[in-house]
Order: sequence, then C-alpha cells, then structure tokens
Amino acid sequence: DLPLAIGILAASEVIQSDKLERYLLMGELSLDGSLQPIKGALPIAIKARELGFEGMIVPQQNAHEAAVVNNLKVYGAGNIKEVIEFFNGTQELTPTLVNTREEFYSQQSNFDFDFAEVKGQENVKRALEVAASGSHNILLIGSPGSGKSMLAKRLPSILPPLSLGESLETTKIHSVAGKLGKDGGLISKRPFRAPHHTISTVAMTGGGSFPQPGEISLAHNGILYLDELPEYSRNVLEVLRQPLEDRKITVSRIRCNVEYPASFMLVASMNPCPCGYYTHPTKACVGASPGQVQKYLNRISGPLLDRIDLQIEVTPLPFEEMADSRPGESSATIRERVIRARQIQEARYADIPGIYCNAQMNSKLLARHARPDDKGLAMLKTAMNRLNLSARAYDRILKVSRTIADLEGCELIQPAHLAEAIGYRNLDREDWAG
Repeated sequence: DLPLAIGILAASEVIQSDKLERYLLMGELSLDGSLQPIKGALPIAIKARELGFEGMIVPQQNAHEAAVVNNLKVYGAGNIKEVIEFFNGTQELTPTLVNTREEFYSQQSNFDFDFAEVKGQENVKRALEVAASGSHNILLIGSPGSGKSMLAKRLPSILPPLSLGESLETTKIHSVAGKLGKDGGLISKRPFRAPHHTISTVAMTGGGSFPQPGEISLAHNGILYLDELPEYSRNVLEVLRQPLEDRKITVSRIRCNVEYPASFMLVASMNPCPCGYYTHPTKACVGASPGQVQKYLNRISGPLLDRIDLQIEVTPLPFEEMADSRPGESSATIRERVIRARQIQEARYADIPGIYCNAQMNSKLLARHARPDDKGLAMLKTAMNRLNLSARAYDRILKVSRTIADLEGCELIQPAHLAEAIGYRNLDREDWAG
C-alpha cells in the first residue's frame, strides 16, 4: 500500500520525486495513515542492497529487522505523513542502526533451560549428547512424567552455536513467515519448534494460497520436537520422510513452485503403550496386551523409524535421585564436547558438498569412515543375532558409533563405541513389545 500511495502522490506532484528512485518503500497502510508491519523485511532489505538502493523505508516495527543488513540506510516510519515530509525535505527520519555482530554473539549462550537442573537420567543425557554431536534424530520413549519433554527442551543448550551464515538463513525464513516480532534481529540461537499433534499437513510442510514456510522450515538449522509421536496424523508423519533425507521441501501450487530449506534435527517422544505404563517399574500397564502395544508402536511407520538413529527408554527417577540437591553437569560443559566432535566432522567432510555431520553419511562414506575392525564386526554380528536387531539398525549403529568415537577423539571405531551404539536401538529388538 505505501509504495502505491507514494507513487500516486509523486505522479500528482504532491511530493518531490527527485530522490524517490534512491529508496525502496515497503509497508501496509491503514485508513488512518499509520503504517502496519510486513512479512519478509529482511530478505527484501538484502535484495534492496543487491539492486543498489541507497536506503529503505519500512514501518517502524520492521526497522530493526531490516537494519541487520549493512551498507543500506534503513528508516522506520510510523505513518505516511512522516514519509511525505521526508521526501519533501521538511522532516528527517532517523536511520536505524544495529551492531549485528555484537548483538548476535552476545545472545548466543543465553538459555532458559540447562542440563545442570536435571536430576539423574545420566544415560539419557549421554544419548542426547551423542545425538547433538552427530546431528542424529532421536526418539525418547517412556511413561508419563519420566522427563521426556523436560530433557528435549534442554537439547538446544548443547548444540553448536549458529554461524552468522546459518543465522541469516534461519532469520530470513522466520521473516518471510512473519515470526520475528517487533524487535526482530538476527536469530542467535537454534530454533526449537514443537507443533501440537493436531497440526495439519500444510502447517507442517508449508503451503497455502500464498505459500508460507511450514514448521519443518521454521526448524531449519535447529530442532523439530514432536511430543506424543503416535498421536500425529499418519499423513503428517509420512511427509517428514522426504525432507529428512533431502533437507529441503518443495511446495507445488497452481500459481508457483517454492522450495524451502528444511535441514532440521528430529527429536520425538512417545509413551510405550496407550495407557503409558507398559515399561513403568512400579505401575501396572492397564489392559494393554503385547499385541496392543505392538499395534500402538505400528502407528509409526518403518520408513520413518528408519530415519531415527537413537531410540532411548526414559524411566522415572527413584526418590533418592530426585532428592539429590547436587547440580548435574552444566550444558556449557557438554556443549564444549559437542563442538569438538562437530569440528572433527567438519574437517572430515570439508571436501564433500552437502555433508556436514555423521548423520548425513551415505553408504560410501560409511564404508570409508565407519568401518569397524574384525573384532568389532564379530561383536556387531553377535549382537544383531542375539538381540534380534533388524537389518535397518546396521547403518544406524555404524553412524552413531562413528559419532561416539569422535566424542572420544578416536580415529578408529572401537568395540566399546559399537556396544554403546547398539544400546541405543531399543525398538529394533523383536521382543521389546513382548
């Protein structure tokens, strides 16, 4: 609305047009003349700089977001009168200045949740550390109140910090979706998206009459957390399969085709049965036969489970651990180990485009970087036969054991690394559901 109004006023010679061509104008116009915010101010500002504009005028609510782009004067206006007076030279607008790097780095380590607050659950915290180190998808399975959601919410605090490039890419997606808010600057922490299980397919993948990014794109470079996984619509879960492999989603509509990035880490949690107490140490499972448990698990398709590297049982804490007042290991300490493991992977895959971490390894890279020795192979064969592990578990075990070796700083995969990785494949055991 704003550029149309200013264009009409310039054509009518109500305002001077000598400097109009040097500025890009964006904004919605209310009937009272006030300017309302727009979506996508950041990518528009980037394009304005590319096209050589001297400055950009946007609604006041979008000024901070657009000012992230350097070498471009960004002015925030509250109403059309201010814009008219600016072009007529009767009033100056104050440019919005943002120290992008200082603001970005100052907020990278501020988290609401910390692993130091978690009592016990050492095996689950270790599994989350492994998942974060290799960007592995992970499923937490346990009874209600065992701490699945509480642990998942703390996972962002141990992931490696965003680079400026990743932050800019992530911020652009949230800007297009209108999710940045009035003080929106660069996103400094990895996204954590937790859509409700009633979400529609379009809301998950993106789309609509005028295509918008969905939850999987809003989770780009971060985490998509699905609580109560079997309760999601089958169609919603199945559309995740292709983005989990390709790390992008193409939305096709009559008017256009839009491709959104969707490189996210999938974290899911679920109860082991409809009542939730199948694996509870003290509470009895109410009316769920082994067949019903398996039927509940079958709501998650094999192809989707095939894309989840770690499957972890979460058991309720005994009273002694809940009453322990000693703080656990902090997220900052765990994060340092995760960053070191990621740096090893970055160096390993530096010459391979599109591969950044162990979770992305294909069969060729597995054979090159995750091949155990003869002792390890014999151990893996024994474990698969004795525990009745499925064939799809084989590659996942090798990927996870490669990450565990990186955490230990070992070039070769040791039997101990394989043993730990095997322990993270609970649902692949044929006797798990009885």
